[in-house]
Amino acid sequence: MMDDVPVSDQIDGAPHPRETVRLWGQADAEQEFLDAFNSKRFHHGWLITGPKGIGKATLAWRLAKFLLSQPVEEGGGLFGDPIAPSTLDSDPENPIVRRIMAGSEGGLCVIRREYDDKRKRFKSVIAVEDVRKLKHFFALSATDGGRRVVIVDAADDMNVNAANALLKVLEEPPARTTLFLISHQPSRLLPTIRSRCRTLRLNLLDRADVAGAMEQAGFGQHGDDDPAALAALSAGSVGEAIRLSQLGGVKMYRALLSLIAEAPRIHRQNAISFAESFAGKGASEEFDVMILMLDLLLTRLAKTGATGVPPAMPVTSTEADVFRGLCATPMQALRWAEAHQDILSRLRHGRAVNLDPVTLILDTVFKIEHCAQRA
Repeated sequence: MMDDVPVSDQIDGAPHPRETVRLWGQADAEQEFLDAFNSKRFHHGWLITGPKGIGKATLAWRLAKFLLSQPVEEGGGLFGDPIAPSTLDSDPENPIVRRIMAGSEGGLCVIRREYDDKRKRFKSVIAVEDVRKLKHFFALSATDGGRRVVIVDAADDMNVNAANALLKVLEEPPARTTLFLISHQPSRLLPTIRSRCRTLRLNLLDRADVAGAMEQAGFGQHGDDDPAALAALSAGSVGEAIRLSQLGGVKMYRALLSLIAEAPRIHRQNAISFAESFAGKGASEEFDVMILMLDLLLTRLAKTGATGVPPAMPVTSTEADVFRGLCATPMQALRWAEAHQDILSRLRHGRAVNLDPVTLILDTVFKIEHCAQRA
């Protein structure tokens, strides 16, 4: 049964992937898996890849519900082959699906970084002991003769010993067992693991899909959580959009845009007020988000000048005009790109050595003004 122990495969404040009703923007990957299931060449190992926050874990749980609720057929049966399923949807009232939702389905095993109750934090890796639990899982689940599913989230977190232990399972998988390995960076995995899995590559989401997924997760329903702006800033990642929503990313980006719009003569009191809002927050997530949003803003600004085209997904109605006013030519774009590199390098170094954030931000404002004057 489910308890209150934190799990590493859930974003704070968001529903767990097993609870997500709809997977947005990944119809191609879903159809690829369904076609494989309905063929005679269904693979036992699946590597689900793509950037963080685009639905890989949601897809893995969706596939687990689908597989475990499908009947196991021994040959053609009395009335021939069963009808091939046309969708990955599973009946929420199915007893197996209900047990999956309750965390009590014996045919499903999830491997993830465990929570260290003494230190009150997640362990840094998936260890070999975590993978070796599969031996016990296979022994207990073998008696009913049904399907078995293993989800590894994320496979990137395995240390070398854990990876080698999982490789042995992939090389000689028990009957009717399917393994789903979630990976944000598959290049970090052992080549032998990758070679024994079929890859499902998931795509970044478009603006509408990010907004829909955000609304489904209970975010983006207030003015500060503008779904369109979050979609623009998250680069197609629902997970990143949720994080930015929780940390006020859109509000931060708009504040920075208002400040830079005054260049090359930024009002001193506005700059001081913005900087002083970070007093004592040099090591805070809010300061990290400010750096992230400034990085993104300067990238979008330079790209506008280099291409002559403003961002296709604007965060505000004035963003395009601000960017064109500051960076209208490739030469100006080059100067902003050089300033961008210097500004972010100084900010990140200052963050790492815990320098005064107010001083760092005022220094950043000065450099932005200087670049705008040169441009």
